[in-house]
Amino acid sequence: KQWYQRRVGGILLILTANVMNLGAIRRMSSSFTRAVDLLPPSLNWIDNDYYTGSGKGLDATNKATGKVVMTSPSANDADVDKAIKSAKAAFTTFRDMPAPQRGQLLLKAATLLEERAADFAHLETLDTGKPFYEAEFDVGTGVDAFRFIGGIVQNYHGNHYDVGGNFAYTSREPLGVIGGIGPWNYPLQTACWKIAPALACGNSLVYKCSEYTPLSTVALAAVLKEAGFPPGVLNVVAGDGAVGAALTAHDSISKLSFTGSVPTGKRIMSKAADTLKKVTLELGGKSPLIIFDDVNMKNAVSVAMLANFFSQGAVCSNGTRVFVQRTILEEFTAQLVERTKKLKVGNPMEDGVKVGATICKMQYDKILKYLDIARQEGANVLCGGGPVTPDDPELAGGLYIAPTVLGDCTDDMTVVKEEVFGPVLSILPFDTEEEAIRRANDTEFGLAAAVCTENLSRAYRVISKLEAGSCNINTYNAYPEYIPFGGYKNSGMGRELGEECLNYYSQTKSVYVETGEPWCPFE
Repeated sequence: KQWYQRRVGGILLILTANVMNLGAIRRMSSSFTRAVDLLPPSLNWIDNDYYTGSGKGLDATNKATGKVVMTSPSANDADVDKAIKSAKAAFTTFRDMPAPQRGQLLLKAATLLEERAADFAHLETLDTGKPFYEAEFDVGTGVDAFRFIGGIVQNYHGNHYDVGGNFAYTSREPLGVIGGIGPWNYPLQTACWKIAPALACGNSLVYKCSEYTPLSTVALAAVLKEAGFPPGVLNVVAGDGAVGAALTAHDSISKLSFTGSVPTGKRIMSKAADTLKKVTLELGGKSPLIIFDDVNMKNAVSVAMLANFFSQGAVCSNGTRVFVQRTILEEFTAQLVERTKKLKVGNPMEDGVKVGATICKMQYDKILKYLDIARQEGANVLCGGGPVTPDDPELAGGLYIAPTVLGDCTDDMTVVKEEVFGPVLSILPFDTEEEAIRRANDTEFGLAAAVCTENLSRAYRVISKLEAGSCNINTYNAYPEYIPFGGYKNSGMGRELGEECLNYYSQTKSVYVETGEPWCPFE
């Protein structure tokens, strides 16, 4: 097999060439005609069919142009209740489907998703504003997750214990109805990461997509129907935070899996405690990337760009705090700024565009405010630092920000301490290894971290001391589907991906078997 590396939705995956036929995925044109033609009839999905909600109208917009392409009723509390009751009814029989059969359904869904990768990539680009080449790779991560989880669940089992004539065993059993809540930066990828383990373990799932990116998840539900999943096993509800609150508070939900901000994650966990729901939280980050002076300079700059500029900088694991050893600071900064200035910003459907449109006005204003504060606090804008106006008049309603490199940064700056969720990289010089480790760990977050060095002994030593759950050496955001992904500290709890993720969507039953007469001291 020929091995190659490709960027997949902000995650660098190492894949075999037969995983996905990249030649089959081609943008139809630089326009959005194809994506508009693929719009679903509704943004909700219940009992294996599109469902018209009873809530307020929800606009789906083309982020590149700012234009509304579809308006559909969102879900309200009654719709959420209907979706949960449907999922609860489906669970009573779906839980008894043998794990190999559930795995085969996921494998079928993977094949169908792969066959329609171009369609989903068009929808994802329209919905998120990210460049088409990123969206097509996001589809690949969904295919990969379905295939991996669909394969390993067939061998996911408990243990047997010999107890001297008697014996005991454990089995893994589903939890019930899962509530999933997804983010706007990777809507399809995150949905697949939650759907695959939830359904593989025999649960049913009610999934709330972000109100900013509602298109691909409901289209994915139709693919699962075609793959053979029974009605009610996967339901999708669209809407704002009120829909997520209704899902969180419902007594029939056994577990919540949330990807999003730290404040929202804390509120979900607090509310889940009322009914002792299990939770998996994949939250924000302010991750460190430590670059030592023995690196290959070109590779180190590549890693820093990988860590900051995909998906318009809206990647929770991004290494936005770039610690650079002082002896190479000048050369590293010069090469980074030179390459960052070359990144093309504009129509995400066009070849060569590397940075697309910001998701919404609120996020756009937030990023620009952070840049203003950075200037006020003494940061030096080395490139970027503000809005971009594309030449194409069709894009006038879109919101574009230039990829930004900040110099003269210090650890106490707001832009260094808080998650910006935009294309903003902060350079922080350091002198010693001990200093870099101490400063890297001086944060409330702990999602990711990385080290760049040619000295592998130092790499292993430093990585072992960094307080983060998902780490890289000499690359960034490399989290293939077969290793767990998640964070420490305020960056969440639980894990996505890898075989370990199945433990968070199932529970252990222990059984002791007496083969003779039970011992009893009572006459």
